[in-house]
Amino acid sequence: MSHKKIAFSAARRLLLASTFAAAVGLPVAASAADVTLLNVSYDVARELYQDINPAFEAQFKRTTGKTIQIKQSHGGSSKQARSVADGLEASVVTMNQANDIDMLADRGLVAKDWARKFPNNAAPAYSTMVYLVRKGNPKGIKDWTDLAKPGTKVVIPNPKTAGNGRYTYLAAWGSVLQNGGTDAQARELVTKIFRNVPILDTGGRAATTTFTQRQIGDVLVTFENEVQLVRKEFGDNFDIVYPASSILAESPVAVVDKVVDKRGVRNEATAYLNFLYSEQGQEIIAKHYLRPRSAAVAKKYAATFRPIKLFTVDEVFGGWRAAQKRHFDDGGEFDKIYGGQ
Repeated sequence: MSHKKIAFSAARRLLLASTFAAAVGLPVAASAADVTLLNVSYDVARELYQDINPAFEAQFKRTTGKTIQIKQSHGGSSKQARSVADGLEASVVTMNQANDIDMLADRGLVAKDWARKFPNNAAPAYSTMVYLVRKGNPKGIKDWTDLAKPGTKVVIPNPKTAGNGRYTYLAAWGSVLQNGGTDAQARELVTKIFRNVPILDTGGRAATTTFTQRQIGDVLVTFENEVQLVRKEFGDNFDIVYPASSILAESPVAVVDKVVDKRGVRNEATAYLNFLYSEQGQEIIAKHYLRPRSAAVAKKYAATFRPIKLFTVDEVFGGWRAAQKRHFDDGGEFDKIYGGQ
């Protein structure tokens, strides 16, 4: 065999070995990180963690001397949680509603008391649901009842797969109850709103694309941080409208016990989530228009976050488990509403 053939065969063997190593998660180079974590997160948190991850990796290197790499997976919050339940080996989950982490706790992947493992119900940030409208607000949209008006096209992601779709549904329903209305009146409002939804995207980022790039709809209802980012990028084309009241949308986090114990990375995963509560982490959170927990950081960014009357899922719906069972489980209120029952 010629030298060229020998060299080619060696190179081919190296390529095959590298491909196999990558497929099973083995390091393929001497420069590979000492530790790798996978953060499975919700759809509109991409940009946040693109900034959080390198900041944490640098801090981890300074304090431990070890190299760590954080990998990301994004999609609709509930869809992501189901992927973890089905075997996606997340070291941590960073979701936009407690319900998705509760489901993982029920499957034995996350501690039952996960919400007490970190401060503030294990939610280092929170947001709320607001409206993004076309420049000048041609439909005159001001509050939840305006979304139910005939001829108004409302872009909301699917509450069955996306956390912000679920928060939007509950915010609209709760707005009626907060004003002294009945469940029947709340159901009527939500029914009219979803009749105005032309497309049910599976995740929040897809819904944003539908509204901003595909030019579908008169109003996008999504997280405050998402509309602020859109407004920052396409400022001259859109306006932000705050309803009279909205829902408190916490962004809870949890260590996936089954995975971190299997891989021996519990300390690193815990350190990663604790970083979100650090002043540096809170600063990055605020810069991405999520409301921080740190009083000092919140004060610094006070001008960014408009005061708004917020109500919680616990106050109005008896908690996420009750809300899920009544409204979003198969055969629940949403299925009846969207199915025309």
